[in-house]
Amino acid sequence: MRLRKAPRPSPAAMTLGEHLGELRRRVIIVLGAVLAAGIVAFVAYPQILHVLQTPYCEVTRRCQFYVTGPLDGLSLRVKVAGYSAIVLASPVVLWQLWRFVTPGLEANEKRYAVPFVACSIALFGAGASVAFLVFPHALKFLGSVGGPSLHQIYSPNSYLGLVLALVTVFGVTFEFPVLLVSLELAGVLSPHTLAHWRRWALVGIVILAAVITPSGDPVSMLGLAVPLYLFYETSIVIGRLIRR
Repeated sequence: MRLRKAPRPSPAAMTLGEHLGELRRRVIIVLGAVLAAGIVAFVAYPQILHVLQTPYCEVTRRCQFYVTGPLDGLSLRVKVAGYSAIVLASPVVLWQLWRFVTPGLEANEKRYAVPFVACSIALFGAGASVAFLVFPHALKFLGSVGGPSLHQIYSPNSYLGLVLALVTVFGVTFEFPVLLVSLELAGVLSPHTLAHWRRWALVGIVILAAVITPSGDPVSMLGLAVPLYLFYETSIVIGRLIRR
């Protein structure tokens, strides 16, 4: 006789120990996914590094990094595998987070949660892609601002640090419309208020892009400021549609 899986108890009926047990189970699954993804990324390190080197090769016309210590190669491989593991395992991490939070949500909250999670993932990926597109221009600016007497010979760790910083900043700031729409749904902001603040928002977005852009070059700042302002206007339109 086939045994049926027992239904999950409701959050209100779960004890503190059951909540902690559920959380531990989710954490173990997430750690296992990250570990497995890290092993895959460690093996595929040459291919991943080749992708990350593409902007450097386009700008400097050579695809060789220079290390000054015997452990630099190992530390770089571990760092690349670690960051790649987080990216590869992110669907599992988000799914486990969703499964842990879902029982405590109402039906209407679940309806909004799925599009918000999907939009958050898509916007972060879009931000990372834009960062990778503007990165060659950032390298050209950083290589020319010091004068023609400087030769660009980069350490792989410092280069990778700049790439990851730029990708992270773009990915996180591209979540801006999700934040605005959430505040509109919660009643904290209204489309009329956002439209009234339009001029000040433009000034603030430009200043924010100038401050948080890691490379400090004008192309990267514009590549961040222009989408953020378009997101601001899009949030006003979405807020008006929600009101209707």
